[in-house]
Amino acid sequence: MNLSDWIDDHARRTPRQTALRFEGRDLGYDEFAQQIARLAAALAASGAGRGQCVAYLGLNRPEELALLFACARLGALFMPLNWRLAGPEQIERLADCPPVVLVAEEAFIEPVAAALDALPPMTRVAIGQLPQTTAGWIGYDALLARAGTGQAPAPLAPDPATELQQPLLVCHTSGSTGKPKGVLLTQQALVTNAAHSVAMHDMTAADRILTTLPLFHVGGLNNQTTPALLTGASVVLHPKFDPVATFDAIEHERITLTVLVPTQLTMMMALPRWRTADLSSLRMISTGSTIIPRHVIDAVHARGLPLVPIYGLTETCPIAAYLRPEDAVRKAGSTGKPAPQCELRIVDADDREVARGERGEIVMRGANVMAGYWKQPEVTAKALAGGWFHSGDIGHLDDEGFLWVDGRAKEMIISGGENIAPAEIENVLLESPDVAEAAVVGRPDAHWGEVAVAVVAPKDGHEVDAERLLTALEGRIARYKHPRRVLVVAQLPKTALGKVRREEVRRLAAGEPDGSATVTSEQADTNMERGR
Repeated sequence: MNLSDWIDDHARRTPRQTALRFEGRDLGYDEFAQQIARLAAALAASGAGRGQCVAYLGLNRPEELALLFACARLGALFMPLNWRLAGPEQIERLADCPPVVLVAEEAFIEPVAAALDALPPMTRVAIGQLPQTTAGWIGYDALLARAGTGQAPAPLAPDPATELQQPLLVCHTSGSTGKPKGVLLTQQALVTNAAHSVAMHDMTAADRILTTLPLFHVGGLNNQTTPALLTGASVVLHPKFDPVATFDAIEHERITLTVLVPTQLTMMMALPRWRTADLSSLRMISTGSTIIPRHVIDAVHARGLPLVPIYGLTETCPIAAYLRPEDAVRKAGSTGKPAPQCELRIVDADDREVARGERGEIVMRGANVMAGYWKQPEVTAKALAGGWFHSGDIGHLDDEGFLWVDGRAKEMIISGGENIAPAEIENVLLESPDVAEAAVVGRPDAHWGEVAVAVVAPKDGHEVDAERLLTALEGRIARYKHPRRVLVVAQLPKTALGKVRREEVRRLAAGEPDGSATVTSEQADTNMERGR
């Protein structure tokens, strides 16, 4: 058994049912199954097989999902790349897990093309117009032509249970050191996660799912999209989020379920249409990625819709806990109870379970939890110590067993649903000959949830030019990671042992003391918008 069996089964039972609707075209389950079979054969002819990697770089499109299911059939690894990242960041991930096949939309090829020559050989496939100045690329149709008339080879594992334990998905997430970690999720993890989603949403083949989140995130891929394809439902897929297009789809496509993170909801609520749009086809709106502001919850409930949070991380595929719609108002602010096949505890610093109502670290175990981090055994062992995944998030369980997330023990910044590792930005800032110390922290933001703020101290005899520092980040890291402001102080606050006091840095960032060098709000807003 592998995930592509889902599609084959629906192709036999309901061949004309729409699997995917993309840019006005419907793709039935029968046609989708044929595409997956042909693509799997083409990938196999290109050297993809068990344990080898196939990567995708581009916006949401049906080919990306076909690649996932084709890799499942072959036992290969599928690695969707974050198109928002800068070229060097993409190359870092490709070097970490070199693919034998890279499929990329034409618009994203140029920033990585030259650097690919330093990586192991791979088949380079362009969707769209072939690059004019880059040799060695073939078109997507040319890739499919490699399939010939044969079928993809049968999976190597004769035992279905063994096959489901094969790693399928590699999703990179930022680490506390700034070095990306490749999270390995098995086929079984995706099967278990899909069961969680079906139970949460009471999902059936009659549902019409709207996917606007990027599929390179497990939230966009696995909160509703892959579960919908398990149940035989129809997915309306948008290349990327646009608030007007989202309203249009909900009204005209009669969408029944969708996931919208707080930043997306805030953008939609800023439009007059929020008050008048016909949302009657929706049963609920699911959300997640960060602690949901209460005003967002109240605004959705005021439209007569339950807002149901999902709690989880990339490492949990992601659904570890969720709120049921019948509890959405009564338990507003909670992230619900643990998913049926996921155990969840709150523990103290010694990994001892705490009493109800007491705060501690959220730890989880279950078939939806990652197999580990790609080629990082020591980090894996620490994260999965004692057989439980240690989230780094702080929370508590109330008297009824509902989970409340109180904060993050880790230093990660979450801006518009994207993780930002402070160390990654700090490392670049410290390359400046004028900067002696740098710390990057998150600051609450009404639009993005959080934004990054850099606090730097100059070297003796040097002055820091804030705009020059930000210019140095161009092309090095994704725009959404760029600090909204750079504050200059004489020195960073530290403990007696010389460790930066992050909480004091956050207070500095929030207060913006006089004399700090800053980027103008107008420039920062423009940078944030361009980066998304």
